[in-house]
Amino acid sequence: MASVRQVIERWSRDQVLSLAPDLPSQKAAQSVARPGKWPVTGVCAETHVVWGECQGSGAKPYLACVDLSEPAYRCNCPSRKFPCKHALGLLLHWSAGGVPDGGEMPPWTREWLDGRRERQAKAAAQAAVTTDTTTGTEADTDAGRQEAAARRAEQREQRVTTGLLELERWLTDQVRQGVAGTRAGGHAHWDDVAKRLFDAQAPGMAGAVARLGGTLAEDDWPSRLLGEYALLYLLAAAHRGQSALPGDLAASVRSRVGFTVTREEVLAGETVRDHWDVLGRRDEEQDRLTARRVWLRGRGTGRSALVLSFAPIGQPLDASLVTGATVDADLAFYPGASPLRALVAARHAPPYTEGPPAGVTMAEALTAVSDALAGDPWLESWPLVLSGVVPARDRGWLLADAATGEGLPLHRRTGAPWTLIAVSGGHPVTVAAEWTPRGLVPLTTWDDDGRVVLL
Repeated sequence: MASVRQVIERWSRDQVLSLAPDLPSQKAAQSVARPGKWPVTGVCAETHVVWGECQGSGAKPYLACVDLSEPAYRCNCPSRKFPCKHALGLLLHWSAGGVPDGGEMPPWTREWLDGRRERQAKAAAQAAVTTDTTTGTEADTDAGRQEAAARRAEQREQRVTTGLLELERWLTDQVRQGVAGTRAGGHAHWDDVAKRLFDAQAPGMAGAVARLGGTLAEDDWPSRLLGEYALLYLLAAAHRGQSALPGDLAASVRSRVGFTVTREEVLAGETVRDHWDVLGRRDEEQDRLTARRVWLRGRGTGRSALVLSFAPIGQPLDASLVTGATVDADLAFYPGASPLRALVAARHAPPYTEGPPAGVTMAEALTAVSDALAGDPWLESWPLVLSGVVPARDRGWLLADAATGEGLPLHRRTGAPWTLIAVSGGHPVTVAAEWTPRGLVPLTTWDDDGRVVLL
């Protein structure tokens, strides 16, 4: 295990670019990363802050600094993107070795850093005061609140149960009638069912039904649609018989149906401390929101984790987990039979770079996926770190074990893995990938020098 670093390790170019909010920001950052743009720069190992003055078109330079321990950013430019091109350009300049170690931190950087620490301290103090002052008041009304909450929970349970019974009948009718005419109706075929499930307060099931239209774009859509129907029926039946299920499986079922667990409840549970490798991330748009999926894997425990964040489309997402970095942190996991989603409960040191994590063979990866599916049959993805694999082609692209020839196909949407082919050069490499029922989605690999490469 690595300890707290006394010297800041530079991030790779790919790690820096992974922080950009969009592709135009990546291009703009590279244009301002030239050494001539940064006449004044410095980095402090004690505070993990890198700063610089970027010469723009105006008389006064832009002042940018980055706290690498989170990371957090500050720039006086008018850009609404976060981080802006100047903060990214400064990081690119630093990652290329253009920022000298040491130097006296300028007053504006020190002021920003002190202000952040002061705001964090005030927030913690206010939270403690709020807890103390509300304890007595809450005690007076606690019984009434609990009674009202119990009534609302009972009413919701009844609505959900009724909605899922209707869904079971509808699914039975679909299979009895056959799916041959489904394609003609398009997405509208499921809209009314999804709306009724949403009204029944089962948003998880409603979303799953609404997404069924995506199967129509596949060549094998009839078999895939029947498979999705089977999983929906299994979930509805599991909810109906949840009282007979083990506690962790019942928690998975309720989560899939749409019963949420609050952030406070998750953080109040047990945590797992480890040095977590940030394997990669993927952004996708869902219901007018952008969802960011960040995959982690513990070096000591070998556990996998998924950290989710959401933001309105066009707004910045959480970029504190840098791909390729290793974070000494406590994670709190959401309950479930195959617990995967987690929250970062606490960090114990700034992120550092450790090189590629230990991978598994193709056979071990298949065992890990099958074990996860045995606990949660509705899993749509699972992170893997594969060692000793090469990209290959056999009626489509796949990752193959260089020793045994066993392979898993790549997801069709990934296309030809040219970057991976270039890094591999025909030699075995370590690849972090996201398993899905439709194939692997490569996330990252590592070159001969141990530097992370985004795929």
